[in-house]
Amino acid sequence: MTTPRRRARHLVRRWWPVALAVPLGAAAGAGYAVVSHPSYAASAYVLVVPQNPGEAATATNFAQAYGRLAGQPQVLAVAAVETGHTRAQLESLVHGTTSPDAPMIEITGTGTRPQEAAQTADAVARSLVSFANTSSKDTSVRLVTLAPAAEPDKPTTPSAALDVAVGGAAGLLVGALVMMTRRRGEAAPPEAAEPAEPAEPVEAAEAPVEPTVPATPRPRGEEPPAADRAGQADEAGRTGQAEETEKMEKAEEAEKVEEAEGQPGKAAAAKKSAEEPPAKEKAAAGSGR
Repeated sequence: MTTPRRRARHLVRRWWPVALAVPLGAAAGAGYAVVSHPSYAASAYVLVVPQNPGEAATATNFAQAYGRLAGQPQVLAVAAVETGHTRAQLESLVHGTTSPDAPMIEITGTGTRPQEAAQTADAVARSLVSFANTSSKDTSVRLVTLAPAAEPDKPTTPSAALDVAVGGAAGLLVGALVMMTRRRGEAAPPEAAEPAEPAEPVEAAEAPVEPTVPATPRPRGEEPPAADRAGQADEAGRTGQAEETEKMEKAEEAEKVEEAEGQPGKAAAAKKSAEEPPAKEKAAAGSGR
């Protein structure tokens, strides 16, 4: 593909929102100009004349004041009877404009037809002149109609050229906003995936710990001290030896008697039994050790 074609394709891909929105906006403006109802405007001019020469500044100030009264109920009430409109309708159809340098008031009337616009402006102008001249002795100025309203040749609204221009400008604005949004979306880097947070380790269920019951200490009175145990063992050993010695002596005496009587067997058995200590003495001797 040649370079001019690539550039053209790049321009189309980049500027297509503007290229599409501007014609659509202009077409919408032209459609509004076609379907909207025409409105005509006509202007009548009233001049404020001072009664005393050299009071032009006073006439200009009164022109500013009477220009504000052009849309007030006391002026519109008389004009409403002449035009057939209500006072509320005239408030939206008529307005007055003044100049800071000249004692002149411009009264503009609007309507759906040229004749209606001119009649409305003239009626309000005559009503304003009549209302102001009732107090001319106090104000030292008089109002006169300078120029009656003329029927307009063409409507003031809608204006096809103006509506098309406004529609195209609105389309340009919308297309530029769309293009900027697309460029921001393309230029924004993809957001890196956030690392997943490590899962918290699940603690193993701990085996229930049996409470340790402290061993009940043995009272000191129940267990004799080591020295007492050793003394008891020695005493038991001496008692056993004394008993054994006594048995040995008795056995020897019995043996002598048996020898004298001629029966040595019983004395020998008695002597043998006397030589062997009983089981209780053996146990006592073991505990002594």
